[in-house]
Amino acid sequence: MFKRNYLGRHLWIYPAIFILPSAALATPSQGTGAAWDIVEGLTTEIGPRLAGSAAEARARAWGAKKLKSLGFHNVRVEEFKTLAWRRGEEHARLAAPYDQPLAITALGFSAPTPKGGLRGELIYFPTLAALQAVPEGALKGKIAFIDHAMRPAQDGSGYGPYGDVRRKGPSIAARKGAAGVVIRSVGTDSHRNPHTGVTTWDKDVTPIPAGAVSNPDADLIARIAPRGKPMSIDLMLENTPSPNATSGNVVADLPGRDPSLPIILVACHLDSWDLGTGAIDNASGCSIVTAAALAAQQGGPTLRTIRVLWSGNEEMGLEGGGGAYYAVRHGGEAHALAMESDFGADRVWAVSYAMAPANKALTEKVSAALWPMGVVPHAKPARGGSDIEAIIAAQKLAVIDLGQDGTHYFDLHHTADDTLDKVDPAMLQQNVDAWAAVLKVIANELGPIAQAKAGKD
Repeated sequence: MFKRNYLGRHLWIYPAIFILPSAALATPSQGTGAAWDIVEGLTTEIGPRLAGSAAEARARAWGAKKLKSLGFHNVRVEEFKTLAWRRGEEHARLAAPYDQPLAITALGFSAPTPKGGLRGELIYFPTLAALQAVPEGALKGKIAFIDHAMRPAQDGSGYGPYGDVRRKGPSIAARKGAAGVVIRSVGTDSHRNPHTGVTTWDKDVTPIPAGAVSNPDADLIARIAPRGKPMSIDLMLENTPSPNATSGNVVADLPGRDPSLPIILVACHLDSWDLGTGAIDNASGCSIVTAAALAAQQGGPTLRTIRVLWSGNEEMGLEGGGGAYYAVRHGGEAHALAMESDFGADRVWAVSYAMAPANKALTEKVSAALWPMGVVPHAKPARGGSDIEAIIAAQKLAVIDLGQDGTHYFDLHHTADDTLDKVDPAMLQQNVDAWAAVLKVIANELGPIAQAKAGKD
């Protein structure tokens, strides 16, 4: 602040302040231990790891080296071929009735716009159901906009139904004759960061350009639509399919005392979307399961072998991702139980099970180990996730889910904001502690571990 003195010169008046050393200003939180070392290293030294890319290959090599250095055995990179995709230039403007720039990103497997871009009338649909109700061919030459109303939830339950706007909406719009489709990002934030993610195309549908705008831009379109003035959009999405690309899994073991017993599998996915550095999705998951496996064996080897799977191409894998490949390659090996971490790094608050009634005492022992951490049993059956669902189905495995607080997860999910500074080291360690508590129990269980209504392992 300043005021003028009687000579007209500026006199600066400084309020009383304390000047901190520059090193103390805006210093990001730093963690310690194996988990932080992994999430920090992977995001710093590799960064975005789009499936099928050179960066994902570097991440596999990085991961194999890291796991060996941590003392894991039988560390191997298992490559496979997959359909992948590359992002190109992307931008959009609302051309009418008001000229407005839009923050947009292409959805995975979007078709490219024609050379020079695409301009078309923008037709607003408040819900996916409203789009589904339109007759086939009704949108010929037009661009559909699909809105929705995803809200934060601790268990992230809105991602299923509202995520269908992204997963299924573009294919439905194409079936209605649309030349392109734009959706409200599947996210719960109010930042001008669009959320990417994969879309799936029906086999009898020709893919069209498909993008997502940020929530503030979706709000803008929703405000304009009731005014009754025709809307049009200029759209540029230059994307390239990458068939027969190379992805791969990183697999490593901590051998147990009794190699004849079926193993415990803990999994994450190594790939990420390309907008951020994949810190919460899913470098944190890989760091959690790996550090927890090490912690479970700190006092000596567990009875059962603990296997870590860092899966490739989860984000765009559909039916051909790393989880499916793992089940094919390792389906002949006996597994007892599988767990997955792929929901960020916020606090674990619940545990759920898919285990046989005969294992009631085991689930009670796990719950008791988690109770002092404030982690409580949840009635919803455990399901695992995409990195383990194929092996669970193939061998009818028991499953334990550790539910993380997802209230803010979809603020960051698949955006440029998915970066290391969003990972709280204390919460990351709480995840590791909860996972380690579970592994110390189940990996030392001598008796059969089985899924409900399944046979013995």
